[in-house]
Amino acid sequence: MTATPGLDATRLASPDLLRAVFRRHAAGVAVITARGDDGPVGFTATSLTSVSAEPPLVSFGIGLGASSWPAVSQAGHVGVHILGEHQEALAGTFARSGADRFGAPTGWREGPHGVPVLDDVLAWLVCRVVARVPAGDHRLVVAEVVHGDPSGTGRPLLYHQGRFNGLRD
Repeated sequence: MTATPGLDATRLASPDLLRAVFRRHAAGVAVITARGDDGPVGFTATSLTSVSAEPPLVSFGIGLGASSWPAVSQAGHVGVHILGEHQEALAGTFARSGADRFGAPTGWREGPHGVPVLDDVLAWLVCRVVARVPAGDHRLVVAEVVHGDPSGTGRPLLYHQGRFNGLRD
């Protein structure tokens, strides 16, 4: 029997193990927005997934302790924004706790269904929330696409090894 490379370094499941493994997984960067009772809310997400083409469904995860969760937990619609590599600062703003996410220099407008739509993104969607599925200390939000615009220009922003990066050829 041959040894599997690295098998001696295995660790038992833990939050730290999961974080360490997923730091090696490059992910696209999105900002999720919603209209809350006190105004617009939003957060940076790397958990965005295309779920189904028919009907068109997407999903993303949000922590129960996130400042945006109370609004997202009640929202009928959410915005999904695919960020370009030129938007590293915007991704950081929406990832930072306590930041004024919709103040200058963030450009945005009210979109369909009152959802905040960010300016200058590669693409955006407005989606109707169809499910909020319990998943540990998070909720997996499933939403059906109702509007969108894929016409932005540029290259995608990625998240890898705890940092935002551009796509390399």
